[in-house]
Amino acid sequence: MNRRLCVAGAGRMGIGIALAYIHAGLDVTLIDIKNRPAAERAQYFSRVLDSLRRELGTLAKLGLLEPRQTDAALERVRLCARNEADEDLRQARVVFEAVPERLDAKRDTLQWLGGACAPDTVIASTTSTFLVTELADLLDGPQRFLNAHWLNPAYLIPLVEVSRGPQTSDAAAQDLLAVLQLAGKKPVHCAPAAGYIVPRIQALAMNEAARMVEEGVASAEDIDTAVRLGFGLRFSVLGLLEFIDWGGGDILHYASRYLSGAIDPRFASPAVITRNMEEGRNGLRDGKGFYDYAGVDVDAYKMERLSQLCKRLEIMGLLPRYESAIR
Repeated sequence: MNRRLCVAGAGRMGIGIALAYIHAGLDVTLIDIKNRPAAERAQYFSRVLDSLRRELGTLAKLGLLEPRQTDAALERVRLCARNEADEDLRQARVVFEAVPERLDAKRDTLQWLGGACAPDTVIASTTSTFLVTELADLLDGPQRFLNAHWLNPAYLIPLVEVSRGPQTSDAAAQDLLAVLQLAGKKPVHCAPAAGYIVPRIQALAMNEAARMVEEGVASAEDIDTAVRLGFGLRFSVLGLLEFIDWGGGDILHYASRYLSGAIDPRFASPAVITRNMEEGRNGLRDGKGFYDYAGVDVDAYKMERLSQLCKRLEIMGLLPRYESAIR
């Protein structure tokens, strides 16, 4: 039997996490951590419930639940004030901290959770800013603390980036992964590093897209079309490093050298690309690159990825049709 899940912070991320779990059939306590007068709290909870109901309505429109299931889903959420949450926190298997990205707010909430939760309760911050090593010592029991960075909209995006600190226990990490998987999430592990994985990559891509508009390379509309139909479409099937292996690390090396000379040194490839070239690790054609393809049926692997690409093109109405130009 699963213990209750708690989310400390009833803002956008807290609501998104609550939606992910109530949609999966679990009970969630959503805690307002701010001290408010009774009338103000009633108004705030009304707004939170409206947000939950509205997002559940969106899921119904998307065909992810029946309209009649909305009320049943809402019944799985308990909204409560900070001073009403003690019993829920003592029963919690995992508590997600989802308060604003201010260190004072994080410190206050984590210190409170450290004392209010059972000793074996896992506490995970959803911070997109602070490193796990910066936050772990703010609460009693850093061995049960991790960062769990959800991506918006939290109830739809399957990825959660998990970052454990040097004091994080294996048991806490496994408990968090198990709870994430209950909501159908796909956790990835990231060292304590600024930007995690997705924000670090997307910041570079977004800034480069903005620079191209600034430089007059292309219009915003054409850049976004190129991203949707070229960049994003391919990388929804092949990961970035997997894509390097498909094309060849040496190709990236020479392309990067040209771009760094023609545009800016920021395009220079990292040392690992050169090192892989020197070691004959250029990707699929060498049987090794960022991945090892020894024992892999490469033809079957390629067919699987191309099939996935075709399914995406089919959904978008862009799959090439035989003799489509003949009328």
